Amino acid sequence: MLSNVVNIAPLSRLSVSVVIVNYNAHLILRKVVNLLLCSANVTKVIVVDNASKDNSMDEIERLADSQSRLINIYNKKNVGFAKACNIALAADGESDYVLFLNPDCLLDKEALKTLLAYMESSPQIGMVGPLIINPDGTEQAGGRRFVPTPWRCFVQVFGLVRFRDRYPRLFSDFLLNSKPLPDGPVEVEAISGSCMLVRREAMLDVGRLDDGYFLHCEDLDFCMRFRKQGWKIMFVPAARAVHHQGTCSKTRPIFVEWHKHKGMMRFYSKFFRHQYPGVLFWFVVVCVSLRFSFLTLKYSIKHIGQLFKKGLLVKAT
Repeated sequence: MLSNVVNIAPLSRLSVSVVIVNYNAHLILRKVVNLLLCSANVTKVIVVDNASKDNSMDEIERLADSQSRLINIYNKKNVGFAKACNIALAADGESDYVLFLNPDCLLDKEALKTLLAYMESSPQIGMVGPLIINPDGTEQAGGRRFVPTPWRCFVQVFGLVRFRDRYPRLFSDFLLNSKPLPDGPVEVEAISGSCMLVRREAMLDVGRLDDGYFLHCEDLDFCMRFRKQGWKIMFVPAARAVHHQGTCSKTRPIFVEWHKHKGMMRFYSKFFRHQYPGVLFWFVVVCVSLRFSFLTLKYSIKHIGQLFKKGLLVKAT
């Protein structure tokens, strides 16, 4: 654990480029961008729009006319999160750090300085993430976690975590938000891609995001590659960010789940196939497919129920 006492005086010299991928984030996007532009450390905010169908970029376009630090990039179609991030990185300069931030994630006023301070405390730290909370103040899942291996996911999906007190090594949960917050920064296996500050030197060593992922799991892939290269990943609870999760995807839950499960399979194939050979790996594939089918059925039933409530469907008599 790193010390809580950090001298932040030199932080004024540090530069941060912020990468935001937008898809129908509505009015919250402007608030997110304005907060970033208030920070002296932010030298550039790059917003990549993945062919949004709302008017979320209208205000951002007008803001760019008066803010030279704001750059807007428009994709003709939705190319996914990872590829859009890489497009932004291609347009970026030579800042000391890159902050990947979701368009519905609001950083507290001092959060960026706090993250920078702990990043500067050790050259071995390649990535840091804040305490990510829901709008109601509760800690959001995924901000600090173990890597969700196929076995860990199996344990969680089938409720085997209830045996973790008796057999902690075998049935542990990969999500850590149910555990007490640490007193200070701690090293973790993975943080959330909704808000992650990355050292540029580390990213040059590790490489950019794998744009074979469309949505979800690209952050886990990134964390795995950082740790494989010897870079530390830190969770910093003193820095806070409010994530209005689902702002960009709540209208298309099945689309999101499809790409989440597809990304999950890419992640497993890339990092764990050698641990789950032959029939065992195909069992993992079947479990992932069954989970997607169950969630698709669940969302479909829910949608039909909502249509009945609105009177858009009439029960057969």
